[in-house]
Amino acid sequence: MAEPEFIYKIATEATYEPAREAAVFAGMPIDARDGFIHFSTAEQLAETLRLHFAGKGDLVLLAVRTDDLGAALKWEPSRGGALFPHLYAPLPLSAVAWEAQIAVAADGSCDLPEAVI
Repeated sequence: MAEPEFIYKIATEATYEPAREAAVFAGMPIDARDGFIHFSTAEQLAETLRLHFAGKGDLVLLAVRTDDLGAALKWEPSRGGALFPHLYAPLPLSAVAWEAQIAVAADGSCDLPEAVI
């Protein structure tokens, strides 16, 4: 499997805000519980938002360069056996290409930035 150029992390603004100063993001509470930071590919993003963030506002979407993550990035089976990117290290903000504010409707729909590829 060829790695995509970008993978995506969804975080609440409140959880992500301290990382901007620290230049590293440890992830959301579920990431700490699971022992790795969960990401989605562009193809997986809409379903992740629908399943886990329906009705949530005040979210930030991070586009992360896979080439900047090294060996700590693993592709592992998850939902339906699809391979999902998991990072077994804190996320260095130097790997974040861009971030965007997003909100997810109650039905799980979300208007994603055009830059999601």
